[in-house]
Amino acid sequence: MDWKPIENIALFDLDGTLADFDLAMKRDMVEIATPGEEKIDPWDRSKPWIKARKSLIMRQPGWWARLEPFQLGFDILEMILKMNFEIHVLTKGPSASAIAWGEKVEWCKQHLDKEVKITITEDKGLVYGKLLVDDWPKYIERWLKWRPRGLVIMPAHEHNKDFTHPNVIRYDGSSESYHECGIAVNKIMARKAGQELKI
Repeated sequence: MDWKPIENIALFDLDGTLADFDLAMKRDMVEIATPGEEKIDPWDRSKPWIKARKSLIMRQPGWWARLEPFQLGFDILEMILKMNFEIHVLTKGPSASAIAWGEKVEWCKQHLDKEVKITITEDKGLVYGKLLVDDWPKYIERWLKWRPRGLVIMPAHEHNKDFTHPNVIRYDGSSESYHECGIAVNKIMARKAGQELKI
């Protein structure tokens, strides 16, 4: 592998970015629904029983390891690999599912290049990178709090459709969106230390 400047680090979230968490969760929520039950939104935080069902699903052995790759995340990964970044997976270890920590590593070993580094953390804001690819607004805001000149590419989902931030580009899979992301990544690469990011 060619040498890369240490500051050119791109952080990639796993669930909802490289791995299709949403598809699997929606499918499994339907499977355990009671007959005639209204459609369930897995991201509805107003109903405690939804959180309990999600926790039950995520604790199933093999659930995390069997997640399908998510195309939007892999589109961006392919782009970033061509731009001489060092790739790190940065994923949160869910406290409700200790088994997930090992299965996330297993997933990465199965679907990603062996040289991709993996960090499982409970606080993404502590981890350095020039670029973050993540779908979850809360984690994006936490990371940008400590990286105010960093760039975030956010794969488009229903749960993040209303989130905006000057340093965040939403990628929806279109050629126009892909082009905009490429321009922004070139800007973050060219930005000198201490300079503001303008995208």
